[in-house]
Amino acid sequence: MPTTMPEAQQYLTKEKFQEFKAELDHLHTEKRKEVAENLEYAKKLGDLSENAEYHEARQEQAEVEDRINHLENLLKTAVLVGEQHGDMAGVGSTVKVQKEGESEIRIYKIVGSEEADMANGKVSNLSPFGLALIGKKKGETFSFMTPKGKATYTLISIE
Repeated sequence: MPTTMPEAQQYLTKEKFQEFKAELDHLHTEKRKEVAENLEYAKKLGDLSENAEYHEARQEQAEVEDRINHLENLLKTAVLVGEQHGDMAGVGSTVKVQKEGESEIRIYKIVGSEEADMANGKVSNLSPFGLALIGKKKGETFSFMTPKGKATYTLISIE
C-alpha cells in the first residue's frame, strides 16, 4: 500500500488570501460560464471525436475545475499570518541578511510557498533559504546548500 506524504502547511498573508478569494469568485462566476459557452459552441460544430475546438474546451474546463479545487482547498486549510515582529525569524517576518563575503544587505519577507517570489523579495518558508532562516535570531549565522554549493548568511535584523 503506497503511503502519501502529508502536504506541508500553507501560510498566506491576508492580502494573498483575499487575492485568491477574488480569483476563486471570478472562476466560479465568470470563467465557468465562459467555458460552458465555449463547450456548447464546440459541440455544435459536429463530430466530437475529431473536433479540436471541443477537445480544447474540455481541456480548459478541466484546468478551470482543477484551479477551483486547488483554491478551495487552499483557502479552507491555509494559516493566515500577519507581520511577525520578534526576536526569531518566522513566516511573516521581514529580515535583513548579508551573504558571507559580500557587503550588500538584502531584505526578504518569509512567506508561504504559494506566494513566494524571490524577484520581489518574498522567500518561501519551504525553500532551503527559508528553512535555514526560520528560528534564527538577530546576529546568527546560518548556512544551506545551493546548486553552486554551501551559502552562508548572517541575520542582520528582524523587522
